[in-house]
Amino acid sequence: MNSGERAGETGTRRGKSRIWRRVGLGVGAVIAVLVVLVGLLYVWPLGSDRLQNAEPQALSFEEARAAGTAAVEQDTANGEVLEECRSVLRVHPEKTAKSVLMLHGYTACPKDFVALADVFYERGYNVYVPREGHHGLTDVDEASQVSADELGDYADDAMNVVAGLGEEAGVIGMSGGGVLGTWLAEYRTDAVSRLLLLSPFYQPAASQAPPYLLRPLTVLYGNRVLPDRKVGDTNFTLSGLGQYLRIMRNLREDPVNDKLAGIAVAYSAKDPYIDLDAATAVPGQIAEANDLKVAEHEFPAELNLPHNLANPDSLGEQAEQIHQLYLELYEG
Repeated sequence: MNSGERAGETGTRRGKSRIWRRVGLGVGAVIAVLVVLVGLLYVWPLGSDRLQNAEPQALSFEEARAAGTAAVEQDTANGEVLEECRSVLRVHPEKTAKSVLMLHGYTACPKDFVALADVFYERGYNVYVPREGHHGLTDVDEASQVSADELGDYADDAMNVVAGLGEEAGVIGMSGGGVLGTWLAEYRTDAVSRLLLLSPFYQPAASQAPPYLLRPLTVLYGNRVLPDRKVGDTNFTLSGLGQYLRIMRNLREDPVNDKLAGIAVAYSAKDPYIDLDAATAVPGQIAEANDLKVAEHEFPAELNLPHNLANPDSLGEQAEQIHQLYLELYEG
């Protein structure tokens, strides 16, 4: 090999070396960016002033009844609200010894609780089932536009009404409504005396989202950093679910509620959507903090009950019997 050939080969090697160094630098830069982004996911603050502070308002019976009636009338006048999804108010002529707030789940509406509201009303309760914002509309996709802060306002306002309707007030929450009921039990210690949670959505089942993805999902979709997307063949979206996960991140470490007298949870062993361990662990923490015992009921797999344990259509022929069970669980 002559000197010219050797020089050419050396130049080729040097050129390839420079290319590989550039490739290496490029890959290193990408990795560095990814590391920074992952780090940001785990330092991104999930706390919210709104979600760590309640806004109680003392209402007289007349004011509370008027507020509940106004919500029903507004839904009735709004052509976008489905008739079966209007807010529900079952009120006796005067303030009762007990009142209860029923909170439906994400993408659902008050129709799920109409039959149960009648059971409690006949028992002597004043009952309020408010429609969650963006829900129960002709455009079902609108439900995904709900925000965590809006949910805090919705829960607070509804609790103000129910606290004015009865001497002792409590909450029954289904799925996402169970998250809101939990939030109320921890932050509305002025009002919440009893809590019944039905299939509470504290976090998705591992088959739906592995635990290591929960924080990225909460940050990226709960804050709408990424474009929204639907979950499987459901009408759930990641951003919509992310709002409830944000609320979960703002629950108290010391959930002491001196007024709380009873807490219960019911869930189906066949529920494909929620983490069943979390469904009992979170109420258990509240119970322990308040020297209570959770009244827990698992519907066995052979009953084949779905996630929605409030909708009578889901409960079938057992609906009446199950509603009585809910009454007993709630009253302890």
